[in-house]
Amino acid sequence: MSENENYDVLIVGGGPAGLTAGLYAARARLKCVLLEKMMMGGQIATTDVVDNYPGFPDGIAGAEIGPLFEAQARRFGLEVRQFQEGVRVEARGDGFTVTCANGDELFGKSVIVAAGSRWNPLGIPGEERLRGAGVSYCATCDGAFFRDQELAVVGGGNSAIEEAVFLTKFAARVYVIHRRDQLRAEKVVQEKAFSNPRIEIIWSHVPTEIVGENGVEGIRIKDVKSGAERLLPVAGVFIYVGMQANSEVVGHLVETDERGYIKAGEDTRTSCPGIFAAGDIRTKPLRQVATAIADGATAAIMAEKYLEQ
Repeated sequence: MSENENYDVLIVGGGPAGLTAGLYAARARLKCVLLEKMMMGGQIATTDVVDNYPGFPDGIAGAEIGPLFEAQARRFGLEVRQFQEGVRVEARGDGFTVTCANGDELFGKSVIVAAGSRWNPLGIPGEERLRGAGVSYCATCDGAFFRDQELAVVGGGNSAIEEAVFLTKFAARVYVIHRRDQLRAEKVVQEKAFSNPRIEIIWSHVPTEIVGENGVEGIRIKDVKSGAERLLPVAGVFIYVGMQANSEVVGHLVETDERGYIKAGEDTRTSCPGIFAAGDIRTKPLRQVATAIADGATAAIMAEKYLEQ
């Protein structure tokens, strides 16, 4: 391993938490590198509009946030390796090594894990077979493929309802399938859906099967109260039913909960000294851009203190 691949801080994940950690670490004149397997900004890059991040009174496109954060962090010397995935971190006597998907191996005296989380699958017949052929977990990525067609969104939280509203830019009609008789989304988000004539909410139903040969042709749904089933003809199914952490990279080194979220307090310290968890990957009551940024700043400061000791 060359001297150029030795760092004070290794940052895994290029969402708001990782990029903020990189900004703070670089400003502290720590030698640091950030690994991001996809687009800068992480999951927020797939969000149409972010309305609740301070400083943007008219909102800002999710895809714009990551590049802005990246440019600011690079100005202070953060090294960024985009489309390079860190797949496993191992403890070494005086620090940690991270092995990348392309075979590269980097060494760091500390690690900040900000790899975020991913959407849970429904786990019903047809879902995996039709993934990418009408089954999607990203409305911003795939919505434009369904112009003037009817779609289904599964879920009742903020993401499900926000994405349903976004899909009405393209779709003729969007059915929101929710297992309860009221939504979990914030009231302001609910109001957007209720006032949109292209959205129909199907209360107290759960999906049981996604049907179609070469593409989605419909979704079979079941009334949780009566048990009655019916087929809803749609061309696409967008799924937002909870998330699980992308903690596999360090799950063998740190303590996690049953969904893989890394157990770490507001100081971002994990059960393994030298590893810090920031953003959506951490156990916390709220997962938003604002809280991810706070975590990133804290993790960098905590890493700096750890290195000083």
